[in-house]
Amino acid sequence: MKAELNISLTFHQILDLVKQLPKQERIRLAKELEKEAVDNKLSQLLQSFQTEELSQDIIDEEVEAVRQELYERSQKQ
Repeated sequence: MKAELNISLTFHQILDLVKQLPKQERIRLAKELEKEAVDNKLSQLLQSFQTEELSQDIIDEEVEAVRQELYERSQKQ
């Protein structure tokens, strides 16, 4: 059985608590917060690229066109 505990703390109270942690624990906390921020940014980025307008066929056609253009450029050089 899990007991829920809700505590209202200000930013400064949390900061004071964090400063009381040993150095290794502060580093661990910083890495976790950084990881969460990166995950959130990546999720937002992926959501911004989601669209119903592009099918896999359209993407494949564009990839092939770019590949062909790059190949033709390499043949000219």
